[in-house]
Amino acid sequence: MSSSAEQTACAVLDRYGTTYAEEAGIRLADTPAPLFQLLVLAELLSARIDAGIAVAAAVELREAGFTTPERMRAAAGQDRVDALGRGHYRRYDERTATQLGDLAGLVLDRYGGDLRRLAAEADGDRGRAAGLLQEVKGIGPTGAAVFLREVQAVWPWVRPHLDDRALDGARRVGLPTDADALARLVPGDELARFAAGLVRIRLLGDDEDPLGG
Repeated sequence: MSSSAEQTACAVLDRYGTTYAEEAGIRLADTPAPLFQLLVLAELLSARIDAGIAVAAAVELREAGFTTPERMRAAAGQDRVDALGRGHYRRYDERTATQLGDLAGLVLDRYGGDLRRLAAEADGDRGRAAGLLQEVKGIGPTGAAVFLREVQAVWPWVRPHLDDRALDGARRVGLPTDADALARLVPGDELARFAAGLVRIRLLGDDEDPLGG
């Protein structure tokens, strides 16, 4: 791979390489609570709503104490609606509040509150993992892609996960649009940040120069 492509990849990391989990204050680790919080964030990002609003809503849910599936399921529906409202996630607040309760219930009932069991069931198959994630009400292909894109930071077997949105961002800055080729541009433990950066570039306005001075 050319040094030019590597320099572009470094610029993407430097300027845009903040994962959505980091932005939401989630200290991602391969443990039950942060994995659950990432799933909640993936659901919020699934709706046709500004990513900043989805992140703000995730922050409000976390600060309200809904950090585990037990706490999310036990919360009153109106309390979930109120937290979403404080994050200005109002367009889908009632539907999403209900879906978050259902999400928590599925994580508890099927995986004993621990999404590492989902990983075990996927058995190293990213496609299988995506299918299992989409069994959660409110999580479709977009939400599954968000979760896998971010969780590769702590689940190395998911790497490289660079979905269509990340590839669109790569195309915009002249990088390869093949996931394996892109993955060779950065260290494996930086892939989640790199993928997030490419997605953020995709979301820029048409008149914005992603890597301009």
